[in-house]
Amino acid sequence: MTRELLKGNEAMAEAAIRVGLQAYFGYPITPQTELLEHMARRMPELGRVFLQAESEVAVINMVYGAACTGARVMTSSSSPGMSLMMEGISYIAGSDVPCVLIDVMRGGPGLGNIAPSQADYFQIVKGGGHGDYHLIVLAPATVQEAIDLTCLAFDLAEKYRTIAVVLTDGNVGQLMEPAELPPMRPIRKPADQPAPAWALRGADARPKRVVSSIHLLPEEEETFNLKLQARLAEIRQNEVRFTEYALADADYAVVAFGTAGRVSQTAVKQARARGLRVGLFRPISLYPFPEAQLAELASRVKGLLVVEMNSGQMVEDVRLAVNGRAPVKFYGRMGGVVPYPDEVLEAIEKLVAADARAQTALAAPRSA
Repeated sequence: MTRELLKGNEAMAEAAIRVGLQAYFGYPITPQTELLEHMARRMPELGRVFLQAESEVAVINMVYGAACTGARVMTSSSSPGMSLMMEGISYIAGSDVPCVLIDVMRGGPGLGNIAPSQADYFQIVKGGGHGDYHLIVLAPATVQEAIDLTCLAFDLAEKYRTIAVVLTDGNVGQLMEPAELPPMRPIRKPADQPAPAWALRGADARPKRVVSSIHLLPEEEETFNLKLQARLAEIRQNEVRFTEYALADADYAVVAFGTAGRVSQTAVKQARARGLRVGLFRPISLYPFPEAQLAELASRVKGLLVVEMNSGQMVEDVRLAVNGRAPVKFYGRMGGVVPYPDEVLEAIEKLVAADARAQTALAAPRSA
């Protein structure tokens, strides 16, 4: 395999196609529209289903219906479009069918703008629509990770019969980098593979199956929810993903995901050049969140700085994981503004200076 110069949105689309995507439903919205455009060309070429719906509400219900057949299906959108899908996402979660979503985040709230943001964290990581459930959420920082995590999302969705989301932003969606696509897998045809035991593919010579998210009796709804929570516990046990940079001897740690993590790594390198022992912890799975790993990290550093392209959303999960073991500070830019490494470096220096002042105050003699 060779590396090619690929745009993030197109790379994610082609990756999905190469791992056996059978049906794509979508609606154009910047900054993810190139993903839909790539699907519009490639899926019909390959004899697969592509449909541009009249709205994101229609899109997610088409995904729901196709997912009930056991086919590999997906959609993609950006922040306001994802908001419109939330009811359907909850229905899918309540029906135990797998699918993949890609959210290329933009500035908000409201229609906002088409600049990169990370303000969908609460919307996606905390479950989306109503009910007690979580989505598997994977956050790439490079085009190569966007490809790899898109492929992984399909496998995880099917393994756990759940929704897997690739949560990225307009920066990763629009930038171009050398990356390697996976080989083309053969499409899974119904004649070649038995349908999953739950899939709806016709009831010839067998009892009918029903896929539904409605349980009118509270006890039945609770039974389903207990099954769902057991599956989420399994996901938390097995599917935590993260990466570390320069943390072996670090006194301080920066925690950031996606583009903010990419920017922060440059800032960490600059801090190291100034003699500051700083490292980077970048969550890749936002759900399941790397709680235990962050708790361990907090037990051996003097402080943590969380960097996000929002007003502070993941920082809440970091503080819960750290649980007071070390101070947690925050630096963020909002509305589609991407922080510069120099800004993050300044925030690191403020964290170090604040810790030094605190240590000096602790060491100062107290008068009677």
